[in-house]
Amino acid sequence: MNRTTVSLIAGVAALAAVTGFASMSEPDTSGTDTAKAAAQLPVERTSLLCPAPSTSDLAETAYTSFTPVAEGTGDDGAAELTAAGEESADGKTDADKGDKKDDGKDGKEKAVLTPKEPGKPVTGEASGAESPALVGTAEGRFAPGWTVQETTEIAAGSGRGLLGTNCTAPDTEFWFPGASTAKERTDYAHLTNPDDSAAVADIELYGKDGALKSTVGEGIQIPPHSSEAVLLSTLVDEPQTNLTVHVTVRSGRVAAAVQAIDDKLGGDWLGPSTDPAGSLVLPGIPKDATSVRLVAFAPGDADADLKVRLASPNGPITPAGNETLHIKAGMTAAIDLGDVTRGEAGSLMLTPTGRPTPVVAALKVTRGKGDKQETAFIPATGPVDTRATAADNRSKGSTLSLVAPGRAAKVKVTASAGSGGGTAASKTYTIKGGTTQNVELPVPSGLKGTYALTVEPQSGGPVYAARMLEEASGGVPMFTVQTLPDDRGTVEVPDAAQDLSVLQK
Repeated sequence: MNRTTVSLIAGVAALAAVTGFASMSEPDTSGTDTAKAAAQLPVERTSLLCPAPSTSDLAETAYTSFTPVAEGTGDDGAAELTAAGEESADGKTDADKGDKKDDGKDGKEKAVLTPKEPGKPVTGEASGAESPALVGTAEGRFAPGWTVQETTEIAAGSGRGLLGTNCTAPDTEFWFPGASTAKERTDYAHLTNPDDSAAVADIELYGKDGALKSTVGEGIQIPPHSSEAVLLSTLVDEPQTNLTVHVTVRSGRVAAAVQAIDDKLGGDWLGPSTDPAGSLVLPGIPKDATSVRLVAFAPGDADADLKVRLASPNGPITPAGNETLHIKAGMTAAIDLGDVTRGEAGSLMLTPTGRPTPVVAALKVTRGKGDKQETAFIPATGPVDTRATAADNRSKGSTLSLVAPGRAAKVKVTASAGSGGGTAASKTYTIKGGTTQNVELPVPSGLKGTYALTVEPQSGGPVYAARMLEEASGGVPMFTVQTLPDDRGTVEVPDAAQDLSVLQK
């Protein structure tokens, strides 16, 4: 056996150790084609990080954890979401000292979630401005498709509204078009480090005229098992209405999110846009949106020209006066689309008018009028490949939007059992090509508590999804929108027999 063959077997074995067991069979030497599709095995370990929810004493935060039931997993495993460690005077974190939980003796509660079983949500709560960022790990049967939702309600004051975000996996690069340092905005970039060593990150800002000079955003240190919130306005000299935030990690890895607070229009979390691409989909614009602003950025060396279309329930529509968007290389562009949905479900589709140029994009969406307005953000997202999940759905106020930008698609939606009881229910929908549908949700029988929605494409073209959660308070239409990219609950493991046979030919 030569060195190449040995290295291949070692690589397959290492991958199997992470994702599950991969069997190895004897190579076929008959000369026939032994090509096989790579096996899809459930992941065995997942990390999720939740940013510190609010600086408001009035904040009430709910955490909801859910893992779909997955085939191919064993009976073992566990998941836990604990408070990120805070440095003490001796420079050690809670995690270094072995303190995973606060015992409550100092009066500060740290939210902790411990899921009990796949297929049933578990919830937790936190109050006030002392709630920390959370660091979570799921293993074994709890890992495939693990989803955690953070939802915060602030009744009054700065940031008034409903703020929601999907807790995200750590990575090394993030794009946030739609941020701002305008005088009415208070935007923070939250960086959370899940690892045992410090992480170092840079924050770059791009406005309408290109990169904004700043050295303050370079070399930001995030201690182990900790979170840092960076006020974006401290990184630049002049206010900027439309910004793109680029977070890159020099060492380690972090989870990143931007909390955008408006003095008059409430606030919400701005999640990262999907990786730069020539075509983008931004799903789930509320049908009663009174204002929609598109913010986009071209990170490369070439300008981008995009066709702007709305996928309505009846097919694609080109917004009058905003048929196209030109984005200069390295600059942020924005257009106001007004009440583009006009009372119907809608999603924005961006496609190149000529040669594709990678871009990132997000929407700032406003509902309500006058002093009863509330805002949320919809970043461009990826399609649901195998499965996606939205946690923290309630008996009232949840809307699921499905869009098929190309061919028609058949989609199965499952509502899980409730966190306090109930029986799961499923429905299958057909989404016509080029349309968005706000589907009638399946309702768990005997529902108690919150439930999760799982989206699984069955056939047809690509499907994109978003969930809106709304709750009226004092006449303010409070809401938040979370996009539903694929949960990456499985990983491809190449068939060893195929690769070995190729080497022997």
